[in-house]
Amino acid sequence: MKLRISIKLFTTIFLCSSLISCNGQENKAKIDKGVNTSDSNLPKKEETPEPVIFPNFTNQIAETVRVMFQDSRDIFWFGTHNGAFKLVDGTLIHIDGIRSESGKGVAIRAIKEDINGIIWFGHSDGISFIDKEKVINLYESDGLISNDVWSLETDSKENIWIGTIDGVNIFDGQNFTFFELPKGKIDTTLGVSSPSIVHNIMEDSKGRIWFSTNGGIYIKDNNVLTEISEKDGLKTNFVNKVIETQKGEFVISASKGLYLYNDDSVIDVSSKIFEEIKGTSNVIETSNGDIWFNCSRSIYCLSNNELTEHRISEGNYGPLAYQIYKDRYDRVWFVGWGGAFRFQKGKILNITKEGPW
Repeated sequence: MKLRISIKLFTTIFLCSSLISCNGQENKAKIDKGVNTSDSNLPKKEETPEPVIFPNFTNQIAETVRVMFQDSRDIFWFGTHNGAFKLVDGTLIHIDGIRSESGKGVAIRAIKEDINGIIWFGHSDGISFIDKEKVINLYESDGLISNDVWSLETDSKENIWIGTIDGVNIFDGQNFTFFELPKGKIDTTLGVSSPSIVHNIMEDSKGRIWFSTNGGIYIKDNNVLTEISEKDGLKTNFVNKVIETQKGEFVISASKGLYLYNDDSVIDVSSKIFEEIKGTSNVIETSNGDIWFNCSRSIYCLSNNELTEHRISEGNYGPLAYQIYKDRYDRVWFVGWGGAFRFQKGKILNITKEGPW
């Protein structure tokens, strides 16, 4: 089901974004390190509404799929709270070798492929990679600043950038190096937060590295570090993700709104799309320039200045997505609480263990 709303933008953009909580990013469960704000006298986050009932729930890939990835060999990977799976000949295979330092299972939060075809995983107890079917796990005991990993990026210089709850590491294949960023603040609306958490890392088309943090955005351009924050026009420094569009512009999703960064200026896009501020965290652009995003259960597509809300069915909002993902066939996926879903022929299709792939 889809509900259409006509939108007229008086800028040259067509943007939007995606989120897990309408107040900002996903409510992260504490597994390793971090500040547990629920144990303090700080303001509490509003309770999440009862989730919708998804079809064939018992046959889902997992109860929660945090992240998915399609590699250069056309293999699909799914990261769940029960580890990682890969799709081989229509069958999901669990990667048993990804373990915590104590030998327990992990929650996968990020999946990337480097320029040599090696698949990397960031998870609740370090990082892991698969090289010629062999799984190698790396932890704090190997030099990682924190086992509590939330984001990854594999850059064009063969470096692995690792965003943790305690800051950033660079791994060159042999050693970990700490990359220092200014500290932000604790987001008291979340169950777990820290001044140094890095929500997302992205290398742009010019080789610059973008960090989305609780202190705003930091851009590493060779030896220069540039900051984008409230002083530049953002309404919050709690930034969840940045993407680069096909036009070379940058979409910023944050706990208060959605923005366009272009030619050193910040444009508040969400005020032109919505009547009230909506927190955003996930955003993608398809090959035709459509922008997909979500706010809690509401999934939107902005196409040619027309905003459309997509639902599973009448009264049944879209999946509670941790990630919106575009595969190499330009298909749009939603993965999160309840499993995996894909937009197909105008509808949100449930993807179970049997597909359809």
